[in-house]
Amino acid sequence: MQDRPYIEDGDIRTFTQHVGDFELVWHRDKCTRKINVLESGKWKLQMDNNKPFELEKGLQYEIPKMTYHRLIKGENDLVLRIKDL
Repeated sequence: MQDRPYIEDGDIRTFTQHVGDFELVWHRDKCTRKINVLESGKWKLQMDNNKPFELEKGLQYEIPKMTYHRLIKGENDLVLRIKDL
């Protein structure tokens, strides 16, 4: 069993369509992150106290440090480039 719900290759993270919903937990990161969506397939991001929104291929998002957030599984694989700020 893998301890993370993604495959990591440098700054690229891939969440496959086969990941279990139970693996996509609410969590916080110690630093602000810039997320570039390389592939989406209707995956969503939900930030603390907000409604989920669809991650769009080609767009960039920022997740402030120590902000609770989670992913909601879509139809295909989700591929992100993640940079810690």
